[in-house]
Amino acid sequence: MAKDVITVGGEQRVVREDTARSYRGTIWALLSVLAFIIIAAILFFSGLIGGAINGDMKSPSQIEQKRQ
Repeated sequence: MAKDVITVGGEQRVVREDTARSYRGTIWALLSVLAFIIIAAILFFSGLIGGAINGDMKSPSQIEQKRQ
């Protein structure tokens, strides 16, 4: 059986190759989800701030008055 070394909590551990792949896959999945959340937050807040700076943001009552 092939062995591989992973680092858990600053300590290196020798584990089977399939366990090491699973561990690395889990780490990459968590990092990918975190990156997606960060990118989505940046886009959300840049749109929110950009709208506030340009003065395009209107309250719902202003929008309703314009429709009538």
